[in-house]
Amino acid sequence: MKHPDDSGTHHGDSGRPGATTPPPAPSFAALHLPAAVLRTLGELGVREPFPIQAATLPDALEGRDVLGRGRTGSGKTLAFGLPLLTRTAGRRAEPKQPLALVLVPTRELAQQVTEALTPYAEALGLRMATVVGGVSIGRQVAALRQGAEVVVATPGRLHDLVERGACRLGRVRITVLDEADQMCDLGFLPQVVDVLDQVRPDGQRMLFSATLDGDVDQLVGRYLDDPVVHSADSPTGTVSTMEHHVLVVHGPDRYAVTTEIAARDGRVLLFLDTKHGVDQLTRHLRANGVQAGALHSGKSQPQRTRTLAQFRSGLLTVLVATNVAARGLHVDDLDLVVNVDPPTDPKDYVHRAGRTARAGESGSVITLVLSGQRRETSLMMAGAGIEPTVTKVRSGEAELSRITGARTPSGIALDGTAAVPRPKNGNAPFRGLGTSKDASRGTGGKSRKAGEARKLAEARKAALVRRNGR
Repeated sequence: MKHPDDSGTHHGDSGRPGATTPPPAPSFAALHLPAAVLRTLGELGVREPFPIQAATLPDALEGRDVLGRGRTGSGKTLAFGLPLLTRTAGRRAEPKQPLALVLVPTRELAQQVTEALTPYAEALGLRMATVVGGVSIGRQVAALRQGAEVVVATPGRLHDLVERGACRLGRVRITVLDEADQMCDLGFLPQVVDVLDQVRPDGQRMLFSATLDGDVDQLVGRYLDDPVVHSADSPTGTVSTMEHHVLVVHGPDRYAVTTEIAARDGRVLLFLDTKHGVDQLTRHLRANGVQAGALHSGKSQPQRTRTLAQFRSGLLTVLVATNVAARGLHVDDLDLVVNVDPPTDPKDYVHRAGRTARAGESGSVITLVLSGQRRETSLMMAGAGIEPTVTKVRSGEAELSRITGARTPSGIALDGTAAVPRPKNGNAPFRGLGTSKDASRGTGGKSRKAGEARKLAEARKAALVRRNGR
């Protein structure tokens, strides 16, 4: 049963899979949004709703539970954000007791959602608070104590604040789960369930996810009340404006191919499997004159925020990242994503690919594979619903430049960065690219420790010789 304030006509069975829904509204003005919201949309140059927005907004504004499927970049933030803000407007939160909650899997996505919704919240006189790990919990406690109608949070930090008594969820009447599949994949399901058990049972729930399987389906069945279902695109997340290429490279040449792609004119996002691989490739690129930055979970939140800001502004042209960036990251005019390490899970491919060709723009996804990886990669991409163009390439070739825009780097080191030596192992581009299981277990760290131990033993031996006068 819905709260009495959640009035609106229900569509009966329209929310069930396979059922029809009312035709989408042609414009924001036809959706009866508040004048302050329409004015802000106009000021920000947002003229026409994306398909997921046009389909979702009427039901969400009525207070219906919504199940939305759409890849990142399809416009989901405003699809749930505008109804959430509109239906919360005019209410005032008590200290520590928010009225609306948006739960997201990563810090970057939390900050992005907050930034996207803040202009509309301010227009409606609503206060927002962002609750994420990696930054001062004291400031977040203070913000909740002062009162915030809308909280955007990651599950772990929200759980900590609830445990401390700094946040109470009993008055939350609108709850959004954004990127629900990623929250489940990251192991946050227990915290998500705990949150949904604490918010108002008669409130509105909106769940958005690129895939609707496994744990996500359990959440839908347990917590959503006769939801209306909207899908912005196919479950595989493929879009017509995105090109997919598999580039087959010779092992030793992969080092040079990656560097030449990174030196292209324009921004590029490079994905690797391990933190060590990200750091080593970033050092190598900077040593060759490429403005690259690293993003992974080993970086502090201020470092991650600064790196993303530099990438968005163009100070960095290359972002080298682990999957921490595969969800929620939005960068305008990012037209190339490169899987330096091929993902093994189709869902990982979809979400990495989703960083480009966003909001109707075009983009390309490049996956580098060695000959021995072709079969496994083909199966993975088939699972993602992708039929890529497969090309054998070598560094310096015109075909590589045609597909990726690759070019020779300047070779002028940035910040005095020392070059990473080319590996002696011809089957890997260089240590740390994350192509082997050993890299993920940190064998590079073991090698360094062994070397340090040898140096220490030699120093002790030398000291002993000096002390004995020999």
